[in-house]
Amino acid sequence: MTKDQKNEVIELLKGKFSQYNNFYIADTESLTVAQSVKLRRACFDKNVEMKVAKNTLIKKALESLDNEKYAGVYESLHKVTALMFSENPKEPAMILSSFRKENKAEKPELKAAFINGDIYLGDSSLVALTKIKTKNELIGEVIGLLQSPAKRVLAALLHHHEKQANGAAPETTASPAAEATAAPAAAASETPAAPDAAGEATATTPAE
Repeated sequence: MTKDQKNEVIELLKGKFSQYNNFYIADTESLTVAQSVKLRRACFDKNVEMKVAKNTLIKKALESLDNEKYAGVYESLHKVTALMFSENPKEPAMILSSFRKENKAEKPELKAAFINGDIYLGDSSLVALTKIKTKNELIGEVIGLLQSPAKRVLAALLHHHEKQANGAAPETTASPAAEATAAPAAAASETPAAPDAAGEATATTPAE
């Protein structure tokens, strides 16, 4: 590889490191050609960019961007290195984990991961990385937490309204016409009945 070619690779890598806040460093040394093609296809399907480059060029690209920021990953730059760039912080971990299960192997091995400024070293970090919350998942959880109190308040208000509607039935008010009809009837029931005139005369007439 000529000097110009090396500089071209370095510039390409610098662009990728600047573009993505998340990248994985994996060891793909023991993979066959067919397995490498399969891994690349899995990355493509999940919008993960996979680049294989020499460790010295990777280090030069990182050093030229921010030596202190990326210093923690330098020790993982050995053997064959595949870089996996992704907007989703856990997608490369899911790909590696799934690929290994399907092939019943321990390769590709995770050497390091740079996730939004945090550095994870060693293959033992892979399981934890598969459980990282994505930005959309975190936003969804926050929205759910914010909506829960509002839903409880709304439910309480609806319950209170229904309780009032069912428990306080409207009073029935008699209409004026009904009151007018009821008044004479009440008066009639209170007035004593007039004595029978014929019967009263018979009772008071003295016998001859």
